Amino acid sequence: MEIDYRKIGERISTKRKEFNYTQELLAEKTNMSINQISNIENNKSVPSIETIMKLCEVLLTTPDYLLLGINKDYNLNEVLSSQICQKIMLCTEKQQNFIDGIITLVMKENY
Repeated sequence: MEIDYRKIGERISTKRKEFNYTQELLAEKTNMSINQISNIENNKSVPSIETIMKLCEVLLTTPDYLLLGINKDYNLNEVLSSQICQKIMLCTEKQQNFIDGIITLVMKENY
């Protein structure tokens, strides 16, 4: 299977525009440079797996969509829960206890 990097760039650009993000804002949200975003969207550079994952997280999409154009049903709650769990697992025990306390407080306040 040959990867079509031009199509990947087009899909990233399309997703970015769906969120009304400029290249500058997407670069800021992904900790990338505007040039990196532009080069990927214009097929001037090949995104790394890490870059694809950052873009997926910010653009609320899947690698399947960006890489292959396969639009699976996207369950925002499922993805958000997964992202939160991954981040919490990287925290220390003290940080996890703090997060638990915040969640408990928010639930009590019915935000």
